[in-house]
Amino acid sequence: MILAVTGGTGFLGGHVLREAAARGHQIRALTRSPQLPRPNVEWVKGTLEDHPVLADLIEGADAVIHIAGAINARVLAGFVEANVTGTASMLTAAEAVGVRRFIHVSSLSAREPDLSDYGWSKWGAERLVRDAPLDWTIVRPPAIYGGGDREMLELFRIAKAKGVLPLPPRGRLSLIEAGDLARLLLDLAMADAAIGQTYEPDDGIAQGYSHREFGKLIGAAVGRPRLLTLAVPRFALRLAAMAERLRHGERAKLTPDRVRYFCHPDWVVQARPPTDIWRPAVTAAEGFKATADWYRRQGWL
Repeated sequence: MILAVTGGTGFLGGHVLREAAARGHQIRALTRSPQLPRPNVEWVKGTLEDHPVLADLIEGADAVIHIAGAINARVLAGFVEANVTGTASMLTAAEAVGVRRFIHVSSLSAREPDLSDYGWSKWGAERLVRDAPLDWTIVRPPAIYGGGDREMLELFRIAKAKGVLPLPPRGRLSLIEAGDLARLLLDLAMADAAIGQTYEPDDGIAQGYSHREFGKLIGAAVGRPRLLTLAVPRFALRLAAMAERLRHGERAKLTPDRVRYFCHPDWVVQARPPTDIWRPAVTAAEGFKATADWYRRQGWL
C-alpha cells in the first residue's frame, strides 16, 4: 500500500514507519524539519496548517494514518489547535483528494472528556472524524510504552535510582507496547470490517493493572524487584505540577491538566479490536524489560 502518515517523527510514529517499511508499504510522512533517510519513506516537509502540502501528502494514498497531535499544552487552545484543528485539516485534505480510508489515533482520555483539556480535545477530534464522509476507524490507546518513549522514561529512572516509585492514587490502567500498536494501525488500514468502529486496544490483560502492579513491572525491568510504590494524594500531585511548571515552564511533563486524568481511577480499555483483525503479541513484563534495555543502550537509563 501507499500510506500517508502524520506524526511519523514521534515515538509511536517511528514504530509505525518501521513496521510499515518491514511489510513493504510505501510511506509518505509529514515532517516539520529535515529528516534522515529511512527505508520506504518519502519525507514531505510541512505542517498540519499547510493545506496544499497535506493534499500532496495524501493524494494517491491507499490510507491515511493520523497520529500527530499534542499530548501537552499550557492552555486548552494549544490542545485544540494541534488535536482538533489539525485533525480537521487532515479530514478536509483526505476528502478533497478522494482518499477514503482514515485511521485516527485518539486517546483513552477521550472517554472522559470533562476530566482534562487534553481529553476534551481528543474527544472533539473524534467527533469530527465520526462526522466525516470517510471510511474511518478510531483507535483509543491506553498508556503506550516502548523503545523511544520519553514520557515513561522518568519513572524508569526514579525506580532504578531510588527503589521507590511515587504514583497516582489507587486505580487501574491498561497498557500497550508501541510496536504492538503499530501492527494494529497497519492491520486496520486493510480491514474493511473495522470501518466506522472505535477500538481500545491493550496487551490482553482483561482488568488491566493496578498502579502498584504497574510500578512493580517497572521495578522488575530496571533490576529493582523489591521496589516500593507510593500512592501520592491528588493535592500533592497538584503541588508537584505547579512546582514543575515553575522549574521547566513549557517543557514541564507533569501539569495540572495531566494530574486530573492521572488521578482518574479507571483507565482500563472496554472495546478491544476483534481477534480476527489483531491480537496483542507483547506482554507488559516482556515489553517493560525490552524498554529498559533500549534505554540502557541509548545511555538514557
